[in-house]
Amino acid sequence: MQGGQGQDGEGRLIRPSEAPCLGVGVGLRTAHQCEVLERGAARALRVDFFEAISENHLVPGGRPRRIVDDVGAFAPVVLHGVSLNVGSTDPLDRDYLDALGALARRIEAPWVSDHLCWTGVRGRNTHDLLPLPHTEEALRHVVARIAEVQERLGRRVALENPSTYVRFAADEMSEWEFLVGITRAADCGILLDVNNLFVNAWNHGFDADEYLGAIPPERVFEIHLAGHSQSGPLLVDTHDHPIRPEVLALYERALRRLGPVSTLVEWDDRLPSWDELEAEAGRVRAVMERVRAEGATRGGVGAPAAAAP
Repeated sequence: MQGGQGQDGEGRLIRPSEAPCLGVGVGLRTAHQCEVLERGAARALRVDFFEAISENHLVPGGRPRRIVDDVGAFAPVVLHGVSLNVGSTDPLDRDYLDALGALARRIEAPWVSDHLCWTGVRGRNTHDLLPLPHTEEALRHVVARIAEVQERLGRRVALENPSTYVRFAADEMSEWEFLVGITRAADCGILLDVNNLFVNAWNHGFDADEYLGAIPPERVFEIHLAGHSQSGPLLVDTHDHPIRPEVLALYERALRRLGPVSTLVEWDDRLPSWDELEAEAGRVRAVMERVRAEGATRGGVGAPAAAAP
């Protein structure tokens, strides 16, 4: 099975800067599974890795477990969760963490990620990725919980910047200061969702390139790209369209600063055909290869351009 593990041969935790660049991947969705398995067995895929939703594969036995095993035979599979609930005041779900850790070890997932948010309280799951206030108190709270998560899993995790549609009067820092402060204090990684960054910059009126300039390249495990929609004055992260040209342009600026980073095309609604999804991944690959040809490495080749929404 391909891909790295959360620990090296001597059991030491792998550092964020050692997350490999896997190339360009797509989400492992039910509608495409048969075609993925057929093309993967024939070595005819035009994507480099897959991302599986962790919660879909935690139950022992059954087809979901077989799918990640079979796909993992010909491509790395990374795990992306929606239930870590790291921002909540509820106790962390240790049974969930143990099941997640066992799955990650079994499929040799190169990394595990989830969202910098909260999803439930008092034992009730909202099934939504809810925002946190950007305060010192919230930062310390999340850092302590990430320490517990990483201790339980025996590996570092990556936190994704979520799309948000409200801001808090209590905010004491910017979104990027909050994200970077947590990842440095908790010694964890970042899953940089460039579409979410673009959406939030538009909705909240900040400079997307200032955000990019604050991201430590060595912390970034993975990048997400997706299509968004517009609802009145707001952009909404719907994952049901091709990637917008403005987001691809921001992605290119990100790579020029960060260097090549494993990049995933997220498409979760109004799913295209597999050929169309591979073509979308090809658009992303063209950007990555262009930047790579110009010599970008981790740490970047210069400051990002000044254009931003």
